[in-house]
Amino acid sequence: MGAREALRDPENFIRGNTVLTAPPLVPELRLHVAAEMLPIWQMTEEEMQQAGLPPPFWAFAWAGGQALARYILDHPEHVAGKNVLDFGAGSGIVGIAAAQAGAARVCAAEIDPVALVAIALNAQANNVELTCLEGDLTGEPGGAWEVVLAGDVCYEGPASRRIMGWLTDLNRSGALVLVGDPGRTYFPKTGMEKLISYAVKTTTELEDTDLRNTSVWRLMS
Repeated sequence: MGAREALRDPENFIRGNTVLTAPPLVPELRLHVAAEMLPIWQMTEEEMQQAGLPPPFWAFAWAGGQALARYILDHPEHVAGKNVLDFGAGSGIVGIAAAQAGAARVCAAEIDPVALVAIALNAQANNVELTCLEGDLTGEPGGAWEVVLAGDVCYEGPASRRIMGWLTDLNRSGALVLVGDPGRTYFPKTGMEKLISYAVKTTTELEDTDLRNTSVWRLMS
C-alpha cells in the first residue's frame, strides 16, 4: 500500500505494515511498529511527500519517546490527575504512558493524520483513552495543559528552535515541560535540568548506532 492507500484506509495501511510489539525500554506497552523499518520508509517517503504527508515517524519507537515514557511510568506523580499534552506524539508512546500513569486527560497532538490513526490503535492496544488532535500547536497558548511532554523533537534546526522557544513559553506560564532527547544536534544546551539518562536500544536502519544514550530533561524557568 502506498500513500494514497494510507490516506484512504490508514488503519489497514498501519496494520499491514507493522507488528504489535513491546518497545525495548518500555516492555509494559505494545505499539504497532514496523518490523523492518527501512523498507516501509523507502516505500512510502517519496509518495507521502507528494501526498503532503510526513514520513512515517509513527512506525518507530524513537529513543527520546521511549526514555520519556519510561520516566513517566516510573514517576507517575508528574502526571497523575493532570491534563497532559503529548506534543509531536508520533506513535503515541509518551501519551499512552501518561494515561497509564494516571493522567486525568491526555491530548496527543500530531501533524500527520496517519499518525493519529496509529496513536488511536496503540491506545486501544494498551487499554487507555487519549484525545487525538491534528495540527501544529507550536505557538498556541497552553492554559489547559498542566504538563507538556515532548519526545525527540529536536532533529531539525529551524523547527527545533521554534518548538523549544514555545515550550519555554509554556514553562514560564506554569506548565511542567519534560523533553526526551538522545543527544540530537539541535537540542539546546542551556535552560534544562537533566533528570535521568537511559541506554535505549534502537536500530541502525534509522540511527547511527544500535544503542543511544538518551536523557529526560526538565525545562527551567
